[in-house]
Amino acid sequence: MSDQETTRRVAVVANASDYVGPALARELAARGCDLVLGDPTPELAGEVADLGAESWVVDGVKDLAEPESAIRLLDMAMDAYGRVDAVAAFTGTIVTGRFLDSEPDHLDRVMDGNLMAPYRTLRVFLPPMVEAGAGQVLIMTSATGLRVSPGAPLYSATRAGANMLVRNVAAEVAPCGVQVNAVGTNFMDFPGFLAASGATDPDVRARIEANVPMQRLGSMNEFAAFCAVFLDGSSRFQTGQTVGYDGGWSA
Repeated sequence: MSDQETTRRVAVVANASDYVGPALARELAARGCDLVLGDPTPELAGEVADLGAESWVVDGVKDLAEPESAIRLLDMAMDAYGRVDAVAAFTGTIVTGRFLDSEPDHLDRVMDGNLMAPYRTLRVFLPPMVEAGAGQVLIMTSATGLRVSPGAPLYSATRAGANMLVRNVAAEVAPCGVQVNAVGTNFMDFPGFLAASGATDPDVRARIEANVPMQRLGSMNEFAAFCAVFLDGSSRFQTGQTVGYDGGWSA
């Protein structure tokens, strides 16, 4: 057996402060991973410790489009553990509106959040994984990159670009034993989506849920369990995929 199979895995949750980050940190801790957490709350660090995981914290790295964010996360992993086995990164900047009403600065914003952030994450974390001959990266994008999305053409287009970046990079590093996948979400039950969609209003939420094939929003806990399979080392034969996690909306 290799050292990675006989010791606890090391997973980086780049944004442990919101979205699926807290739930994913708890899920990976429960599955036997030690962690590097970007911007977690003190309460989360205590929770993963209670689950038997060691964790190290890096503050001020939420924006992965910033040149130093991914570097600081990797440096912490290497200093604390000497390696990194898995990385989960939530990226994205939302800009909505009709294409004919758009401005160049709108495109600049979504390019930065939706393409530069995954690029920097992959560019920083893949070299040590390639050198080690193993590793898993999961980039969280959006299901809008999988189908036409009226009202969000720039957002959808750059998310599709990120999904294609994942496919191309995965093909390049697959012979080295490194997996790169993406999961594209929509209709998730978290404060950002609720506020942006107006779903804090029960009537609006009901109308939104009626447009989801599964007739509800997705929870963070079930999403974390789904993501963990791409990160916990239990499934090593899937790469270059973007999976829609949206209650059937992108099917």
